[in-house]
Amino acid sequence: MTAPDRASAHEVKRDARMLMLMGVVMVILGLLALGAPLVTGVAVAVTVGSFVLLGGILQLILGVKAESWGSRIFGIILGLVAVVCGLLLIAHPLLSLGFLTLLLAGYFVIDGMFQVVQALDIKPDRGWGATLLAGVMSVLLGILVWRQWPLSGAWAVGVLVGIKILLSGWSMIACGSLGHRVAQTVGES
Repeated sequence: MTAPDRASAHEVKRDARMLMLMGVVMVILGLLALGAPLVTGVAVAVTVGSFVLLGGILQLILGVKAESWGSRIFGIILGLVAVVCGLLLIAHPLLSLGFLTLLLAGYFVIDGMFQVVQALDIKPDRGWGATLLAGVMSVLLGILVWRQWPLSGAWAVGVLVGIKILLSGWSMIACGSLGHRVAQTVGES
């Protein structure tokens, strides 16, 4: 094997180890989120509210700087609506969880479908099964929460985020392990 091949195999091993380490961190964060689902849900609601508030402020700035009166008024109105919505999300995160639960259920279904497609793309490589399982679980969790709404609003966001982080971490560990094995095989030849 040539020196560039050894260097490439070394880089792949390093990247695979980093992916596995990030996966372990994600698994730990997922377990922490599952241990305190209401706290996790409130944190998600406040974070989303902060982003909506920031977007509203930016919209206000753009509205004030608009060239025409129509664009200016429209931009200011949209900015004010976003600012008010962001402030409400931040001020009342528990009430926001019901709406966020529906959004997250939809997100998990769509993201899970993409993971299933990704798993089928890498099949039969090692690690495809973990990615497939993570995708299927994501779809099932999204459907479960959707069907339990509005009862699921208080706990679902935190539990779903925790499970999603946990499954993503597990998938990262599996893919990193595959990358490490491939680099070892290439490095030995």
